[in-house]
Amino acid sequence: MARMSVIDTVRLAMPSEAIDIARIQRRAWADGGIFAAALAQVGADEASRAWHEAIVKPPLAQFRVLVAIGEPGVVGFVVTGPSGDGDLSPTDGYVAEFVVDPKHRRQGHGSRLINAAVDTLQKDGFTVATMWVPSADDAMRAFLTGCGWGPDGAHQKVGLGDDESQAVKMLRFHTDISGS
Repeated sequence: MARMSVIDTVRLAMPSEAIDIARIQRRAWADGGIFAAALAQVGADEASRAWHEAIVKPPLAQFRVLVAIGEPGVVGFVVTGPSGDGDLSPTDGYVAEFVVDPKHRRQGHGSRLINAAVDTLQKDGFTVATMWVPSADDAMRAFLTGCGWGPDGAHQKVGLGDDESQAVKMLRFHTDISGS
């Protein structure tokens, strides 16, 4: 009997994968340069502990950490949950993190992750999915647009502390996931 491969799939993260998630997040942040200042603020051990906590004790019942599995193991992750944006409806879900390891991009993992995120949000009763994207991240904006997402006009600046020069302009993208 042939054994089914678990490679190139997306599933809920396991606690033992918190270290992998933290490493991928740090590599992606360093690779993109956009959140490089945040790397200095959070150590690798602290990041691993935070991801472990998010997996084993999610802050909300609808909070999910999903991982993309490739040949070497975890190659990306996505975090879903309810939107905390005050101008949105309680039926609006949120993709809080969407990261594919820079070494494993353009292999279909991003598409699998975004589809799994939408499926998860739908199953949790959300009708719209939202995600904040750095305005300078042309590749992410193009990827989301190709997946049927678009900017909804909302924007904000996110930064560390009071240093405006380190602030990143973010655009909110959204897509209808109601199935109608």
